[in-house]
Amino acid sequence: MKTIAQKLPLAARIVLGLVFFVFGLNGFLHFIPQPPLTGPAGAFVGALVSSGYLFPLLKGTEVLAGALLLSGFFVPLALTLLAPVIVNIVAFHLFLAPGNFPVLGVILVSELFLAWTHRAAFAGVLQTREASAGPHLTPLAHRELRNAA
Repeated sequence: MKTIAQKLPLAARIVLGLVFFVFGLNGFLHFIPQPPLTGPAGAFVGALVSSGYLFPLLKGTEVLAGALLLSGFFVPLALTLLAPVIVNIVAFHLFLAPGNFPVLGVILVSELFLAWTHRAAFAGVLQTREASAGPHLTPLAHRELRNAA
């Protein structure tokens, strides 16, 4: 029997995947009614929609990343695609339309937890230039060079 700690990454992946898959699809199909936004929040969303491409790109990214998370394939890629989306969602709800903090917390904690769970996939990106042997070396060549020293 799996312990709770072993099931947490799966649960976080499913929750985050469902949130982005469902709300991404809602951007195209409008099956969850949304109250009209006013003020700066309405102007921001209106600008996204009126651009003609940014809102569909955003929602398409959410659907794709949500599907990747739900399938379990390319999870680090899905997390990378969602990171800037989540930053903007959090900023939107902090500065333009305060509220929805429990949902924001679940999204943010799930993203950070999954990024930590898959931290090995991000190891190369998080190295300083001095820590790497050079941009032309593969991780395997870098490891061999380091072990030879």
